[in-house]
Amino acid sequence: MILDEIKKANIQALKDKDTNARTIYGIVSNKAMLETIKKREKGEELCDADVIQIIQKTIKELTEEAENYKKVGNTTEETNILNQKEILERYLPKMMSNEEIREIIASLEDKSIGNVMKHFKTNYAGKCDMKAVSEIAKQF
Repeated sequence: MILDEIKKANIQALKDKDTNARTIYGIVSNKAMLETIKKREKGEELCDADVIQIIQKTIKELTEEAENYKKVGNTTEETNILNQKEILERYLPKMMSNEEIREIIASLEDKSIGNVMKHFKTNYAGKCDMKAVSEIAKQF
């Protein structure tokens, strides 16, 4: 599971005294713990797709934060944030290309937007950009 890999990497970062990596691993671990608590209340378990969503959301937040540091001219913090973003991107699966998305949509019997979105959310969560899926589905 991805979360286990992140926890192991966090321990290694602690041994290496890499505070930048420890910070981002801690943030993701805490967000995953909160999500686990929410899932348990519903009687569900945390899965890799949930962790991927947490990582994607965190990367988006880091991108915005880096842009803000860039605006104020704080290049040191900007570099730290970009390094953290790079660390997290290692844990994301390879994203599907638009051509792969198009092929999957073409193979579906029902090509309605709702059905296509549901299919991708169920089967390819975290492996494709849902905005791209929507745009490609509109072409069919």
